Amino acid sequence: MSNRSPAVAGADDAPVSAAGEQQLNRGFSFRSAFSLAFADVSPIVALYAIFTLGLFTAGPAFFWAFPVVLAGQLMVALVFGEMASRWPFAGSVYQWARHVRGASWGWAAAWAYAWGLTIALSTLAYGASGFLLEALGVGAPSRAQTAGTALAILAIGSLANMIGRKVLKVMVIASILCEIAGSVGLSTYLLLFHRVNPVGVLFDGFGTQGTGSWLGGPMLIAVAFVGWSFVGFESAGAIAEEVENPERNVPKAIILALLSVAALVMFSSMAIILSIPDLGRVMAEKTGDPVTYTLTSHLGEAVGRPLLLMFVIGFVSSFLAVQAAVSRCLWGSARDNALPGSRRLARLAGPERLPVNAIALTALVAGVLTLVAGSELYSVLVNFTTMGFQISFAIPVVGALIARLRGTWRPGAFSLGRWGTPVTVLAALWTIAQTVNIAWPRASMGQEWYLRWSMVLTTGILTAVGVVVFLSVRSRMREPLAERLAAAPEPVAVPRQASSVAAEPSTAEEPAQP
Repeated sequence: MSNRSPAVAGADDAPVSAAGEQQLNRGFSFRSAFSLAFADVSPIVALYAIFTLGLFTAGPAFFWAFPVVLAGQLMVALVFGEMASRWPFAGSVYQWARHVRGASWGWAAAWAYAWGLTIALSTLAYGASGFLLEALGVGAPSRAQTAGTALAILAIGSLANMIGRKVLKVMVIASILCEIAGSVGLSTYLLLFHRVNPVGVLFDGFGTQGTGSWLGGPMLIAVAFVGWSFVGFESAGAIAEEVENPERNVPKAIILALLSVAALVMFSSMAIILSIPDLGRVMAEKTGDPVTYTLTSHLGEAVGRPLLLMFVIGFVSSFLAVQAAVSRCLWGSARDNALPGSRRLARLAGPERLPVNAIALTALVAGVLTLVAGSELYSVLVNFTTMGFQISFAIPVVGALIARLRGTWRPGAFSLGRWGTPVTVLAALWTIAQTVNIAWPRASMGQEWYLRWSMVLTTGILTAVGVVVFLSVRSRMREPLAERLAAAPEPVAVPRQASSVAAEPSTAEEPAQP
């Protein structure tokens, strides 16, 4: 298989590759790819979404779930870096699983990824709407007000993604600035001037283990929660075709985004834990929002509105990055005729040649899900977000392990060398263990049986539906993109000044050998 970038040599922003394949324009540098992955994870969203759950479940010692999850996800990111280097095509997990193990594996990864991220879009829009209404002074907004605002955010965000990459770049830069101010600056200030708890509380579970084992109970639940904080780094691979020199830049963006977000989230978590006033009472009552309580206690109510606006920017930026990633996954699948309505979903439109129809589909589905927000059905669906990520991560990682064990793996420009096999083994074991841990039915998921079993139920239902859809498209799926490109004639360089002149032999740099 070839890992040749799907572009005509010498033709900038060519709309069709030498193999006659639709392609996305180059529009992202390494910095842009890193920024997108960083915004997708978003330390603000990552921390705020799980801090209260982790603290009340496992006490301040839940902090140690962060390095555990980081170690596991770093193994995954390294494997993803190798696969992104070999197959730098739009779609990330779909392309990697498809090329390393075949059509059914790739399709399964894309199906879980698409559902997990599309549900996340509705969650992010709904979360941003709550913060925005509160910042605007709307007290106790009704469900209709929150849902309506969420739909407006979803529509405006989707339109921004359709317009072009410049809006996306501006938003992710704004997100990074907010992360620096809100995570680094605020956390440093808390540690220097408002630390009220000793460092030793980071090792205190505050009795959350009851009569059982803390490691076997609360800690495992905290690891499941923290799993939400360290996903999204793969989005740099979703836009690989749009990144300059993707074989080298995308792997670096994936790994650096994960490490950067992890450092900010861990630093901020430690600062907040050590600054919580009357920690004993907070753990005894287990109500309210410890993050907001800590900040307003030390900094006053004046910090409230800027903090809310910072949350809005973080959530909206994450929304834009997530939608960019999932729309590229859908578009990459449609280019292979792997989805119903592939002809429409594979179309590119506008001066920047963006997958507008794929973006619109994610917006439509997320909008429908937003309308049921607040219901028990929505709670069940939202629980699948983390599960969807884990399944879509596990499929290509396990596929890469099988390829290595069979001796069929060939590295790209980015390679782990002799460490490749042990890292892939650890990554595979981690993804499987974390998937089981997240899916495990626990009382903390809710009192109703369908909430405790929501991960298993949604996975089973979506798997059944997916099998039916896959069987309906399997016969018309095309060969993997790398095979189609390898079978195509060699690209030629077309002089920019006189396209009618006979083409000269290509002087493009030879692609890295797989």
